Amino acid sequence: MSNPDVHRSQALAKLPAEGQPELLFLLLHGAGADAAQMRPLAHALHTLYPQAAVLSLNGPEPYDRMPGGVDLHQGWQWYSLDGANDDNHAGRINAVLPDFIATVRSWAAQFNLPWQRVALAGFSQGAVLALEAVQQEVELAGRVLAFSGAYATMPGHAPPQVSVHILHGQLDGVLPYQDQIAAARRLVQLGGDVTADVLPDIGHELHEALIARAMEQLQTFVPARVWREAMQAAQAQGLADKEEND
Repeated sequence: MSNPDVHRSQALAKLPAEGQPELLFLLLHGAGADAAQMRPLAHALHTLYPQAAVLSLNGPEPYDRMPGGVDLHQGWQWYSLDGANDDNHAGRINAVLPDFIATVRSWAAQFNLPWQRVALAGFSQGAVLALEAVQQEVELAGRVLAFSGAYATMPGHAPPQVSVHILHGQLDGVLPYQDQIAAARRLVQLGGDVTADVLPDIGHELHEALIARAMEQLQTFVPARVWREAMQAAQAQGLADKEEND
């Protein structure tokens, strides 16, 4: 991932028919898959936001847990899970975050878009990477869609001005939904803007029902900070009106 130009060549893109993109969605697949895994989500996003650039990226490394070895190049990973455990998982993510963050910023610069108009959408390992990236880097992306993912560590702060949408299947046996619900509650306590949807009868998959729910959240969710700003503006206007009447 150290060379963003190489990484660009590994992207599957849906771009506006004409004109400059107004939004950028970067899609991140799960371990052992590739950019094509995210096509259903890319299609949904492109339909909802035709003026957005929707890019599905390949991970930077061949998947190293593939039977037969990495030489088969059947699938990619964002970081190695070989020998991973609770003690070293966070460290592996931290090691790849600088290059990943550079990749996100490179794509945003390519389309001349501010960070608020960048969104990260990941499945499984891709969701883990997206969640941890906005925790550790301020002003990287304005939204995260995390499908069947998890935090490497329980959030210690809420990323400022970032809306986090957690989407999970209740039957997920790989990354149980309970951990994500606990993380979402923690973010709410910390003042974060977060939604958490757990849908029944869905396992560890990028299910169409989860995608549909994500599209609803993108259209309807109003961040708490917007409400706070509206309340402050109303209060300020009320004081101004009172002073004028007095």
